[in-house]
This record gives sequence, structure tokens and C-alpha cells, in this order.
Amino acid sequence: MTKDWEKNLNTLLIAGTDTDAGKTVVTTAIAAYWQRYYPQGSLALMKPLQSGTGDRELYQRLFELKQSPKEITPLYFDAPLAPPVAAHREGRSVDLKQLWPVFTQLQERFSFVLVEGVGGLGSPISWELTVADLAHDWGIPTVLVVPVRLGAIAAAVANVALARQAGVRLVGIILNCVQPRSESEIADLTPIDLIESFTQTRVLGTIPCLEDSHNLDQLVQVASNLDLEILLPRLPIWNP
Repeated sequence: MTKDWEKNLNTLLIAGTDTDAGKTVVTTAIAAYWQRYYPQGSLALMKPLQSGTGDRELYQRLFELKQSPKEITPLYFDAPLAPPVAAHREGRSVDLKQLWPVFTQLQERFSFVLVEGVGGLGSPISWELTVADLAHDWGIPTVLVVPVRLGAIAAAVANVALARQAGVRLVGIILNCVQPRSESEIADLTPIDLIESFTQTRVLGTIPCLEDSHNLDQLVQVASNLDLEILLPRLPIWNP
């Protein structure tokens, strides 16, 4: 299933260091910015696997998507557990073969496909494979979301090492404040120079803790402070 990276320039995977790193905030912020400023380009959101109610339902509330629920999340399990565990509880298996056709069809139909990972980069999506394996096998340029908290530097270093071991095309890191942080706290907990030095990976911006992470205006604003030249496909910007 591996695809050449150059053919995936209209696709971006949002991965995290772990659960609750802020993948959904990053995904919805980029999606909100795209829909506001690139209306000439179509957008698809994909959460390949989901366990329990969550991201798929949020996408449907926030955005007008020209996708069916099955195209957003081809594999859906009821229990909020790791997919292989949730599937086992339901007497099912994680059939990853269902994901690839949906992914390639979305690439063909839409200008930009945002894919949100499950849990962390090392989280299992089956009994054999992790999110990192999926990113490699699908050849998707990937962004790593690192939460601003104690231990963030080690988490960034470990996950970038995992990405390299798995052959993931990592395009950058986004820092996300999972709780309110001052500028000095952000600098102390996630010093950009140190993270970039240890990981040899560019930090593409920092997202503050949002009062309302479902507010589209706030999401657009925080996305505008990210390095969008790296994150977005190269389409002409819309001038109303």
C-alpha cells in the first residue's frame, strides 16, 4: 500500500505524542483556516479508526463536509479503548484493508485531505501495527503534536525517534497548550531551540489553550500563527 511521498502533497496526517496531546485542536484549526481562506479548494477529514464517540461527530458539527460518516471513519468501535482491544470486545477484527480504498478515493475527490491519527504515534491500530506504521505505509507527510507540559522534550525526542525508525515523513512539530500557560511557562517547558536541536525537526508553531475549542473564529486565528506554507497544499489564496 506504500505510496510515493511526492504524490501525497495534498494530504497531511496529524499525529500526537500520546492521547490528549491536542491532535483534534490542530486538525480542526487547520480545517477551519482552509475552509475560510481556500473556498476554491475542497476539504476532506478522515479519522481512519475511532473508538467511542468523539472526533467524527465533532467534525460533522463544525464543518459542512461532502462526505458520508463511513468516509470520515471507515472503522468505528463503541468502546473508548485502543482499536484492537475495542474490536475484540465486539467480537470483531480490525480490518485495515477497509481503510486504503477510502483514503485513495478521498485523495482523488478532494483538494486537501486531513487525516487525524489515533492516540499517539506509537498507539496500536491493530495487533501488529501502530499509527507510525500507517503513516509510513500510506506515505503521508506527518505533523507531530507535542503538548506543552513537563516531560514534553523527552516525549518529542522519543516520538521523533519512533517516526524515523518507522520511516515516517515528519514535516514538523506543533506545540499545543493543553491548559493555560504563560509565555514564560511555554518557553521553560517546551524550549523551541532545544527541541529542534535534539530532534532535528522544525517547530511549526504553538497553539495556546483555547477558551472554546469549538469556536471557528478562534480556530482560524490560532491556525494563522502556524507555518502554513509547510502545512497546506500549494493552492492560490482566495481574494474576495
